[in-house]
Amino acid sequence: MKKSNLPLAIIVAVGVLILGIELAKASDLVHEFHSPSFSGIGWSTHMLSLEQLQHNRKEDARERVDAQERQDERDEKNKTINKFIKNVESRIYANLSKQLVDNMFKTCSEEQIENETCTVALTGTADIEGSILVWTKDPDMGTITLVITSDDGTTSTMVVPVGDFGF
Repeated sequence: MKKSNLPLAIIVAVGVLILGIELAKASDLVHEFHSPSFSGIGWSTHMLSLEQLQHNRKEDARERVDAQERQDERDEKNKTINKFIKNVESRIYANLSKQLVDNMFKTCSEEQIENETCTVALTGTADIEGSILVWTKDPDMGTITLVITSDDGTTSTMVVPVGDFGF
């Protein structure tokens, strides 16, 4: 017959039990808040993040308002009546500029000069929305000088030769 290994099994079981109890010792349970608002750890970084988020929301809201205002301006300019008014203004200014140029470059035929039925102006002035246009014709030099003085006082000068360009 065989010898029983029962005492050896009991010794091994007791050893494993003692070793398991030693390893199973627990530490104290400590509860910590993970939020910096409660724990105080990382508080400054947390607050900076919150401030940045609040700033970004305000910026986004302001940008949306600005974008809406720009869209409203575009919509107003694109209304049919506003396009019509802009077109009429453009044609009026084109007609005024044509009249100004016609007066600047007006010439008389020899027959008109002999009959004294034509007079040529040597200077002219126009006031357009606060800007003063003064032109002077110099027949001896063969030029026309146009001086434009804007309402803020800045001036622009153009000297244009008069005569046949031979195109």
